[in-house]
Amino acid sequence: MKYETVIGMEVHAELLTESKQFVASPNLALAEPNTLVDPVTLGLPGALPVLNDRSVDLSLRAVLALECDISRDCFFERKHYFYPDLPKGYQISQRAKCLGFGGFLDITLPDGSTKRIGMNDVHMEEDTGKSTHGEAIGDPDSSLIDLNRAGIPLLEIVSAPDMRSVEEADAYMVALRDILLFLEISDCKMEQGRLRFEASISLRPEGSTEFGTRVEVKNLNSMKSVRDSIKAEIVRQTDLLNKGKQVKQETMLWDEASGTTQSMRSKEHAHDYRYMPEPDLAPLHIDDEWLARVKAEMPELPRLKRERLQKDLGLSAYDVEVLTATPDIANYFEKAAASSKNTRLVVNWVSNELLGRLNASSAIIAESKVAPEQLGALVNLIEDGTISGKIAKEVFDDMFASGKDAATIVEEKGLKQMSDTSELEAICRAVIEKLPKIVEDYRGGKEKAFGALVGGVMKETRGKANPALVNELLKKVLES
Repeated sequence: MKYETVIGMEVHAELLTESKQFVASPNLALAEPNTLVDPVTLGLPGALPVLNDRSVDLSLRAVLALECDISRDCFFERKHYFYPDLPKGYQISQRAKCLGFGGFLDITLPDGSTKRIGMNDVHMEEDTGKSTHGEAIGDPDSSLIDLNRAGIPLLEIVSAPDMRSVEEADAYMVALRDILLFLEISDCKMEQGRLRFEASISLRPEGSTEFGTRVEVKNLNSMKSVRDSIKAEIVRQTDLLNKGKQVKQETMLWDEASGTTQSMRSKEHAHDYRYMPEPDLAPLHIDDEWLARVKAEMPELPRLKRERLQKDLGLSAYDVEVLTATPDIANYFEKAAASSKNTRLVVNWVSNELLGRLNASSAIIAESKVAPEQLGALVNLIEDGTISGKIAKEVFDDMFASGKDAATIVEEKGLKQMSDTSELEAICRAVIEKLPKIVEDYRGGKEKAFGALVGGVMKETRGKANPALVNELLKKVLES
């Protein structure tokens, strides 16, 4: 029997706030273990939570970007469960009245087609601590708990089960991460646990409209892990169904080493968590003024940015993809383009020269010593004829290593392009006299020989001659 895969996603994103969700402790999960704990996070008697307004602003950005309906009046609840990294014995979250509900995200698939993925809800909560087990700490029988992460503002985005393949799940993750990054909601560092995907997978006979038994997979610290775990779970469930066995509703852990999903626990239902309204936090009211301010402060959506660059600057879809791979690259490009006279050249220099060197040195664009305005100024030197494109690469090597301005390097090294007609004509004549065989070939109809003559002039001038002028003068001398 053939089965159809049904996939939904729960995404947890730690928000880019300075402090935690309900207390002023710093939002710095990578500090020394257990150095950022406080009475509120620990749930000590008498400690009362106070809502971080900034976390609501950032959450509203996501709700707006995903076209959700907004709960203008919502409230927080206590989600009870007992686990060592949850110090209070409950997590402050939302369920009955989430900040956003409904909505959608349009994804682009590998074949260029688009698909709309529905949203169930978007809600705010606090993160838990972090447990590290076994071999990761050098003792297979021990576990360590770090509560620095407990209380960090967390946004949970729950999709509808609208994805039908690994490719669709992958496209969804990329599109959602782009929104979180470009809107400066989260830094999305999966390796630090600041963005976490949990996939829910079920199978049903092709043509069926009823959902199969859902299995949730956790312990996914990269998009590759998500893709691999979905593939493995599809194989596991297919094998069970083909043998006439039932798929149990449970939570699975992804085991990277074996490439398999492993049972963690039976899947809880909402009533298992004994949700109750959080008595220490007042209901939240989002008024028109608050919403208008958030809209006014929102950065440009990645989809709109790409459409604008393609339309206004005439860039190809490929160029736009490269130049908007991350918000930092997109911002760098736009600043460089704004300070230059030739956008097309800036595209080439950012996508090929700058990103090529950064990739070779395993660096990111934020670590570049060349500021965008400096790159724009380099392009201007090429555009106005001060230096040739070849010399510009030599200059850029120096800029990349030292951070100096292009004009300074050109002046220090005497690299200005030679454009004096009489001086260049004399050099052209000298090269022609040195290379009679090549001249004979050219006059005999071998056009490629002309390139050798141009190369001879460029060698004599150490690459500083104006190439266009060299071409013109060589032809003039050869035809005289």
